[in-house]
Amino acid sequence: MVYYIADSAVFIMGKDIDPMKIITVSSVVEELRSKEASLRFGLAVEGGARVEMPDPFMRKRVLEAAEGTRDAEELSATDIDILSKALEYGSDAVLLSDDYAVQNVAEVLGVSVMPVAQKKIRDVLQWEKECTGCRRRFATGDVCEVCGSTLKKRRKRKI
Repeated sequence: MVYYIADSAVFIMGKDIDPMKIITVSSVVEELRSKEASLRFGLAVEGGARVEMPDPFMRKRVLEAAEGTRDAEELSATDIDILSKALEYGSDAVLLSDDYAVQNVAEVLGVSVMPVAQKKIRDVLQWEKECTGCRRRFATGDVCEVCGSTLKKRRKRKI
C-alpha cells in the first residue's frame, strides 16, 4: 500500500486524498494558520490519517543530505520531520509537498515526491552563497567574511 506523507500544503490547499493513506507529523499542525486548514486536518485525523513521530536516525540522514545540497538553511523543523518520515517508509511513501527545498532534498534521498498545487522541480540543485559586493562565493553564511556585504543564494550546479 502506498502512503502519502503530508506536508502542511495538503491541508492548506485541500488536496483530496483518502485519509486512511495519509501520514503526517505533529509539527504540521503548527503551520496551519487558517480555520479551514485546521478543519481539514481534524477531518483527516478523524477519517484515519496518522500523526507519527519521525525516526531520529532518519532525521540525521535528512540533515546530511540537506547539508550536501545546501538546502539546510531553507528547511524548517517540520520539513525535516516530513522528509524523515517519508524516508522511513521508503518505496511505500509519496511525499506531498510544494516546497522546492523539500523536493530537492527528497530527490537526493530517493524519496518519491508529488507536488500539491505547484509544479514539481525539474532538476536537483546544489546551492551556494555569493557576496553582493565582491562576488566571492561561500558555502554558508549571511555576511561576506571579506568585505562585509550581504550574501545572496545562487545555484551552484545541477546534481
